[in-house]
Amino acid sequence: MYKINFSKPINVHFMGIGGISMSGLAEILLKAGFKVTGSDMKASEITDQLADMGALINIGQCASNITDNIDLVVYTAAIHPDNEEFKAAVEKNIPMLTRAQLLGQIMENYKYSIAVSGTHGKTTTTSMLSYILIDADTDPTISVGGILDSIGGNIRVGKSEYFVTEACEYTNSYHAFKPFISIILNVDADHLDFFKDIDEIAESFHVFATKTPKEGLVIVNGDMKYYDTVVRDLECRVVTFGKGAQNKYSAHNIRFDDFGHPTYTLVVDGKEITDITLKVFGEHNVYNSLSAIAASLELGISIDVIKQGLSECVGAERRFEYKGTILDNVKVMDDYAHHPTEIAATLKAAKNTSYNELWCVFQPHTYSRTYALFDEFVDALKVCDHVIVADIYAAREKDTGLVSAKQLAEKIAETGTDAFYLPSFDDIENYLLKNCKKNDLLITMGAGNVYSIGNDLIKN
Repeated sequence: MYKINFSKPINVHFMGIGGISMSGLAEILLKAGFKVTGSDMKASEITDQLADMGALINIGQCASNITDNIDLVVYTAAIHPDNEEFKAAVEKNIPMLTRAQLLGQIMENYKYSIAVSGTHGKTTTTSMLSYILIDADTDPTISVGGILDSIGGNIRVGKSEYFVTEACEYTNSYHAFKPFISIILNVDADHLDFFKDIDEIAESFHVFATKTPKEGLVIVNGDMKYYDTVVRDLECRVVTFGKGAQNKYSAHNIRFDDFGHPTYTLVVDGKEITDITLKVFGEHNVYNSLSAIAASLELGISIDVIKQGLSECVGAERRFEYKGTILDNVKVMDDYAHHPTEIAATLKAAKNTSYNELWCVFQPHTYSRTYALFDEFVDALKVCDHVIVADIYAAREKDTGLVSAKQLAEKIAETGTDAFYLPSFDDIENYLLKNCKKNDLLITMGAGNVYSIGNDLIKN
């Protein structure tokens, strides 16, 4: 594998530079003195910002973008070998790294690197840690998979030895990391277009855990089914968090305010320490916060600073984000949930708020996930009063013909829930404006572009 010498900046080209993660890495290299070029299929606010920082951005991907002065090409999982730029880089024999390999090499420059992994909750937990580390005056470098208001985007370049990032399991990309602290929030069935089954996913998290050095620390959910698989034969220290009393970090007396924000009593080694109040929603985020507390305390950060950071963290955009109201006090929320477990957690959080009836506009994400977890989606969504299913967001996939949004809506309707499919966002918006009633709660949900429905409704 090609190894970057960070003391000798080179010319690096990013294929797919407009992505939330790739753009962050490009910014880190720009601020480290590297020359950065990149390409993406369309211009965006992100590509405009990178251009303002000095990156040379090409809109559209073609072989001519790969010039002879490029020293290294970085690409994402969405880039395939038949991509024109990819083929040109191979023909020119230019060294290539995946996004994860580059991130792993960047992390090696930091003494206290923290990688947050798990099927769910990575972005919120990384956001929590970001607030805590900033309040602790550690001047961290941060790479988060969403837009975080406190850092004005998805990246913060600090000047200390602290680094925090998300670690995604898809394509085993996080196996390129060697973090000082590894957090494993949960292990669930997902990305079944890549993984064979849940056992293979659990083994993948185990391999990730083994990347932590002997002097490092793995912080892991002690309640999860695959705990023993993940932590077996680790040479580093292991600390657990969760509901069960066997965990080092747990939460007692969880309660919610009128907006659904939890407060709980932090318990460490069976001893009640203090009350923690969060500005994010849901019981699931109580346990995400426990992992952030564990990492922070292990780094020597005081509990008072930790409490302050958590009380300020409102999470990243698209995490049960309040957008505004329409009609007669119909609250519009948006959430990134695209897996049945995430959907169930979000809808459970919604139950802690006050409303008349609950509407969910759900946009399934990828055909493979919708097909593999079809029944689980039905079970998660049937708790709503009304469900509108939008067309499946294909992302990196093509329509297999095995599953459709209409089929999902029909199956949810069979459970007795008012559920149906509408073919366009315009149709959905018009239906909502005609049928939502006073004090209803509307949640747009999915990892695609479904958020635009709420944006349009608020504008109108």
